[in-house]
Amino acid sequence: MKGIIRHIPNTLTCISLSFGFYASILGLSGNYYGATIAILLAAMFDFSDGLAARLLKANSDMGRELDSLSDIISFGVAPGMMLFGFLDNLLHSLSWDNSLFCKIFLLPAFAIPVFSALRLAKFNLDVRQKTSFIGLPVPAHAILWSSVVTAFSPTTALYVDGRTKLFFTKFFANATPDILLICVSISAIATSYLLISNIPMFSLKISSFAWRENKLQYTIVLLAIILIAFSGVPGIAATILLYILLSVIAYKKNDKRT
Repeated sequence: MKGIIRHIPNTLTCISLSFGFYASILGLSGNYYGATIAILLAAMFDFSDGLAARLLKANSDMGRELDSLSDIISFGVAPGMMLFGFLDNLLHSLSWDNSLFCKIFLLPAFAIPVFSALRLAKFNLDVRQKTSFIGLPVPAHAILWSSVVTAFSPTTALYVDGRTKLFFTKFFANATPDILLICVSISAIATSYLLISNIPMFSLKISSFAWRENKLQYTIVLLAIILIAFSGVPGIAATILLYILLSVIAYKKNDKRT
């Protein structure tokens, strides 16, 4: 029985990796909705493997290494493939898509897996990141870009109802492919840099149910429910952006106190 329990966390990690691999296939084929759901499921199992390891006291060096290898697939390669397919489709809609210069706009898709790998290597060596994070966690970054790509895909862009307008200005809803290409490319590089930045990010792990100790966690969960309920997929991206903003605000407040 103990032998079976010992393998539960690693099994959950492998399930997370499988969803990440499936998300990569769906993302490259243009099924962004399916890829986003697969990444969300990968994130859920990624969270549960660590929880299971703590509850079952089944932590191991192999589990930590496997977790990082899984994360690079699920939260690095998968969103990178989604963004590559999205940018490639935008390029094909432009009149100058055959020029060598325009291929530069595909490079931001490579930044996501590369910086995710750098982030994971840095995280494994950084003893400061036990209860909080320094830099944007790779699952949050993957969820951000999978939801952004899904939200700006042609299928979603054509469906601009009252709820979606809360998060899509008229400019972006009617943006030309070249403007959208430039904005998305620059944003991808900027957020990828956040992965290896020294900006502290609060952890979503709840150690107790007290409000004072977990007010940031409760706030982001409540906002996520409201945003997703009112806007769907764009609300997921908005939640991650709010998570970054709240982390920066909390850091500034703590910095002033010290």
